[in-house]
Amino acid sequence: MAVWLDANAATKLLGVSRATLYAYVSRGFIRSEAVPGKPRLKRYAREDVERLRMRAEERRNPEKAAAHALRWGVPILESSITLITDGRLYYRGHDVAELARERTIEEVVSLVWTGAFDADIFDTPLHVVAGGAATNDLPFINRAQSILPLVAARDPLAFDLRPRAVAQTGWRILNLLTSVAAATRELEPTIDETLAMAWAPRGKHAAQLIRAALILCADHELNVSAFTARCIASASSNPYAAVLGGLAALEGAKHGGATVRVEALFDDLRRSRDLNGVLSQRLRRGERIEGFGHPLYPAGDPRAKLIFALLEERCAKSRELAFADALSTAAQRVLGEKPTVDFALVALARVAGLPPGSALTLFAIGRTIGWIAHAIEQYAQDAMIRPRARYVGEKPAG
Repeated sequence: MAVWLDANAATKLLGVSRATLYAYVSRGFIRSEAVPGKPRLKRYAREDVERLRMRAEERRNPEKAAAHALRWGVPILESSITLITDGRLYYRGHDVAELARERTIEEVVSLVWTGAFDADIFDTPLHVVAGGAATNDLPFINRAQSILPLVAARDPLAFDLRPRAVAQTGWRILNLLTSVAAATRELEPTIDETLAMAWAPRGKHAAQLIRAALILCADHELNVSAFTARCIASASSNPYAAVLGGLAALEGAKHGGATVRVEALFDDLRRSRDLNGVLSQRLRRGERIEGFGHPLYPAGDPRAKLIFALLEERCAKSRELAFADALSTAAQRVLGEKPTVDFALVALARVAGLPPGSALTLFAIGRTIGWIAHAIEQYAQDAMIRPRARYVGEKPAG
């Protein structure tokens, strides 16, 4: 349910004049409506006002962007996996954009899990399953959530929580999820090749684009799904359980599930001749436009930048890319925000000819790499994550 502010409260929060507030409303940045019973007075959506205030603070001081992430969950945990700084993303000190261009998935998995590129962690029996008749009609995450507990119950090494053993279990899990996504028992030499063969066998660049997407999605510090996986691992639950928890969080509409609404945006506007006008109308109706603006990247999501750069390099003549570029340009003009990885994943899937829902599948399989890394780190710390609650309810009598 929306929370509304009067004009005085809205201008005070933003630190602007009423004229500027009205300009924000006219440009679609802030939703407004008549005050019930007082049709000549307006009230303003607090969520939109807070978002604009945060953007202004971040532009004045980008270092505060990370501090705003505290609103997404506390406590802060020590981790040596991922660094987000100065608008860039690093895995163990390596620029993710360079990793996505130059390294294989196996090399990045090894780096994220062990800190080295040459770790011998892939010599392990793999679990592969074909999509069964009972789950074929379900989205990927639901199929994965159905299969993981069954395989975990039959994996005798699932509860070996030593770092190397967890890495080997993680590799089995990654390949299991790949076989579920591809609905095949016949794995190609690499994960990206397996998915490309199943989804776009005639796609010239499909495997390269899939590989880059998986690497770019591997981890993003303590987002809600990674924090969930760490909490589960802190209880000494097995890696399958940590991945199950991560999947449950990832499919939420405010996390990876945003790709579903971005896909709907692509479908709805595919034939529109006035993208600016249609997007502005959506804002006036109080509808969110997913896939734009990330609090940690005021200058733009580097993952999205690289995906679009790769698409331009390999598929410059694609009509789907032309539409994605046009939609991105229109949304940036209307919202004043740059595309996120969610938008870019959907664009990649459309350009590469991947099936519906594959953007979220790529996000999930890629992010599994990060969940396993966080589980390894948490097992090594051997400590339960148990924050205290600050009680704000009714005080005991007496």
